[in-house]
Amino acid sequence: MHVFIAALHRPVKPTGVCRHAVNLARCLAEQSEVTKISLVIGDWQQHYFETAFTLDSDKIKLVVVKIKNSSLVRNIWFLSGLPKLANQLGSDVVHLSFPLPFLRRQFNAPVVTTIHDLYPYECPENFGFPQAWFNQLFLKQAINNSNGLPCVSQVTADKLRLYFPQLRPDQLVEVIYNYVDFEDLETKVPQTVAENSKFLLSVAQHRQNKNLDLLIKAYAQLRSHEQIELDYQLIIVGTKGPETEKLTNLTADLNLETNVKFLSAINDSELGWLYQNCQLFVIPSSTEGFCLPLVEALHFSDRIVCSDIPIFREIATANCVYFSLFGDALGNLSQAINQVLTNQASHAQATSKRFDKSIIAQQYLNLYSRTNLD
Repeated sequence: MHVFIAALHRPVKPTGVCRHAVNLARCLAEQSEVTKISLVIGDWQQHYFETAFTLDSDKIKLVVVKIKNSSLVRNIWFLSGLPKLANQLGSDVVHLSFPLPFLRRQFNAPVVTTIHDLYPYECPENFGFPQAWFNQLFLKQAINNSNGLPCVSQVTADKLRLYFPQLRPDQLVEVIYNYVDFEDLETKVPQTVAENSKFLLSVAQHRQNKNLDLLIKAYAQLRSHEQIELDYQLIIVGTKGPETEKLTNLTADLNLETNVKFLSAINDSELGWLYQNCQLFVIPSSTEGFCLPLVEALHFSDRIVCSDIPIFREIATANCVYFSLFGDALGNLSQAINQVLTNQASHAQATSKRFDKSIIAQQYLNLYSRTNLD
């Protein structure tokens, strides 16, 4: 089986969507049924796909597309260049690693689209206008044209059916979790972090639903009340986004420029070191489709504080200290962090088999075979 994975994406630094595409390729490459994987990216992505991620299987071939990295050019290529390339390469199944505009009739093979979230409908403020409208349009088009719709969580699958109640009976909706793969990883300290430093860690894009401003304020409050050691830093790993300027201004207003570090474009070895050595992992999001960093923190058995939202309960079960976003959210988060740091709460248990890559790979292969039958 030749699996064609479309991962051509706007960001010039690694994102969760890119990591999903890489993990998908790696887990499929270990399956005997899969003979070749074409992982399609833009030339602006080539450097970080080759340096930030490990792609050591001979089955995985990076296919680099040289086009201008602009919304107009990318979307035109999705509609015309993408099906042409997939057909030329003789793909048995086309897997879109995120929803993008396409016309089903142009593909010779079935098309599967991963649904990470319903943000364009659920929180359009993440994108601003008119981008939110375009994202809604592209998401709707991708959903309506796909043979298979793997959702990264039950929460996402439920929201898919809520916003798209008229899905066709032949469209296969399956819950297939993301997985983490840090096996045999040799970790190393990021260049901007001292090896003996103590720190709280959060991994998230700079978007409104991530509530990183709430985390920074809670960190400041804990410092002012002397409820956290003053040498504890707050490290936030994630690509820039609509909230970046707000977050940097907030950090400056609170005089925390030397205490809060914003990191991006780090590789797996550096990210693994941060998970291994953080005193606490914090994720205060108001909504998520999945949240791969939470599973990664569980993998490293970190102590975890996270917001009490359905997706985190689905993923982490009892392995976190939860705080409420209702009422005094700032006080609730500060109290939860203080509770974990003071009481030396137990570390999370290792991730369950729900996130095992061999199981997840088999779930994808089963989905692919059913789309071919249908």
